[in-house]
Amino acid sequence: MTPDSALVRLIVAIAVLNGVHSIDHVIRGDFQWPIDGQSIGFVLVVAAIYLVIGIGLWFYRRGLVGPLVWSGVGLAGLVFGWLSHFSPFTDQPVHVIYGAYHAPLGGATAVACLIALMALVFATTLYSTYLWYHLRTGSTPRPVTG
Repeated sequence: MTPDSALVRLIVAIAVLNGVHSIDHVIRGDFQWPIDGQSIGFVLVVAAIYLVIGIGLWFYRRGLVGPLVWSGVGLAGLVFGWLSHFSPFTDQPVHVIYGAYHAPLGGATAVACLIALMALVFATTLYSTYLWYHLRTGSTPRPVTG
């Protein structure tokens, strides 16, 4: 099985946007120096996300896992993102992210990055499911242009 280059590019784009979102968390004070309990949790979550992406891409590019794995990872990412920023149980909803910045442009940029990240995770999850379905049924998916 040859890895789908569009799926790989989408996953790399998620990693980049997640990095920008992680910087937003640092700016908003989720990482303290010296390291405290909140900082350790933040570091562990960021490390886990990048470990899953890195190891997943390594396995995918070697043909050891297929697009269905990325569907599951994407679904987990969507649930985690919803619980972290959109659920009624979070302490960091969108309005708190926006309000953490003194300049409206900073808050709007942070929120736009989060929404773009979640939209990209959603689109990638749909695309990987589409690829998996076509592999499973033996049909040839339409090629992605660009």
